[in-house]
Amino acid sequence: MQSGKAQSSEVLNLALEVSAETAPRRRGYELGKRAFDLTVAALLLVLLSPLFLLIAVRVKRSSPGPVFYRGPRLGKDGRLFYILKFRTMYERPESYNGPRLTASGDPRVTPFGRWLRETKLNELPQLVNVLRGEMSLVGPRPEDPELAASWPLEAQREVLSVRPGITSPASVLYRDEENQLKPDHLMSAYLGTILPSKLRLDQLYVRHRSLLLDLDVLFWTLLVLIPKVGAAKPQEARLFLGPISRLLRRYASWFVIDMVVTLSAMAVTGIFWRSLGPLNVGLYKATAMAVGFALLYSLVGAMIGVYRIAWSKASLADALDLLPAVILSTLIALLANVVWTTQPILPPGLILMAAALSGMGFVGVRYRSRLLQAMADRWLNWRGRVFQAQERVLIVGGGESGQFLAWWLQHGNLKRVLRVVGFVDDDLYKHNLRISGIEVLGGRDDIPALVTNYDVGLILFAIHNISEAERKRLLRICSATQARVMVAPDVLGLLQDMVSENLDSSQAAASIPATQVAAWLDELAKLSRAEDQTELRARIESLKSQLISLKG
Repeated sequence: MQSGKAQSSEVLNLALEVSAETAPRRRGYELGKRAFDLTVAALLLVLLSPLFLLIAVRVKRSSPGPVFYRGPRLGKDGRLFYILKFRTMYERPESYNGPRLTASGDPRVTPFGRWLRETKLNELPQLVNVLRGEMSLVGPRPEDPELAASWPLEAQREVLSVRPGITSPASVLYRDEENQLKPDHLMSAYLGTILPSKLRLDQLYVRHRSLLLDLDVLFWTLLVLIPKVGAAKPQEARLFLGPISRLLRRYASWFVIDMVVTLSAMAVTGIFWRSLGPLNVGLYKATAMAVGFALLYSLVGAMIGVYRIAWSKASLADALDLLPAVILSTLIALLANVVWTTQPILPPGLILMAAALSGMGFVGVRYRSRLLQAMADRWLNWRGRVFQAQERVLIVGGGESGQFLAWWLQHGNLKRVLRVVGFVDDDLYKHNLRISGIEVLGGRDDIPALVTNYDVGLILFAIHNISEAERKRLLRICSATQARVMVAPDVLGLLQDMVSENLDSSQAAASIPATQVAAWLDELAKLSRAEDQTELRARIESLKSQLISLKG
């Protein structure tokens, strides 16, 4: 026991450094987590008290000794505390003086204790450690001081900067740790394979910990404890972005936004309808119907999958995915308005009008940033102003390469410093048209005037499907202006070449009959059985030459 205290004091300073330096300062999170720990731990201790009593009786009857085991562990900032568990081993000297780890079939474990360890019910008394503030519901599992002394210093600094937990991502993935350990190479297997992986998971938890992550870990913990269901381990990525995090981050915000939009649409429609004539519904019924319709639209949208779209990066075509949700929700609302009551509560026309407003609102809130940006761009263009920090760009070429370049400048990180004023293209049919929101200002002869009139500082040359002589003439016109000239790489051309090469290769491979391939494989299999492999190597080289000639 003294050695454990001495080793824990060696890492105490390191852990204290982490607490002050490397641990992120999340005061609100820590306070919320502590309140959650206290509430859940106290509630579980009350609800599970009959189970505690039954287990205590069975432990006493299974073998002589105390009900609880108290073992030294390292807690937050490297402080030593004593973890509480239901005793699972015989009360013998070897249970305390033997290996710090327990492997499958350990003779120190009682039959009832083995069942407790398999079901993890022996960990329940740690709820008392949570109430004392020594542990949390979720956090890196507390380690024995002797084993913690073998950790890398950086891992000690990071893992010991937070309260240890009853469960953790590593606990979920290594639920069957005892079955992975064998008595003959117990420490080597743990220190060489399991411990590094567990430390990595613990460090990931410390860096990304949040209330949502804690809820996900608790969810996975309960799931893996269910017989048969828990046999399949969740993927590591799902541990750190589990169903609760996905639900709240991906669905909850849009669910609430859509509810607000629908409620607003219903309110505006109701006021408008009321201004045209009486609407004998009543405030209570009208409010209840509005909330019901809002929930309906949000639920149908979630089921159809409109919340799985990253709307900040969505294309305009993605807006069409909102249409089925609006139509289906409206049909359900109309049907419910007629079937569930003796007479319709709301006029069908009011529901249709509210649905149309809701649909427009759904599109508006999802594309609000782009709509505002477009209006700001139009205003600046109309006023002839531009931010001083932005340099004006003229793109020569309104084809695919020019359009790709314009899209990249409008959506990439350079949009803050570069502003595309227009395209230049010799195709007369494109003049005065808008391509990707950018106007085609003229042809090659207009470049000098455009550079002067629009105060262009950079010309991007994006034409690659012309002759070399024509290319040089265009570049000379651009270079004669005061603007800098840059030739954009032919990215699309390179992609087309790569696709063509792959298609040629696949077509060449497809031209070889399957019977011929099978014959070659049989021939190589026979040659491989010979002691002298010279003929085999020669045949392989011969086949390589044939395949190369076919590809060519």
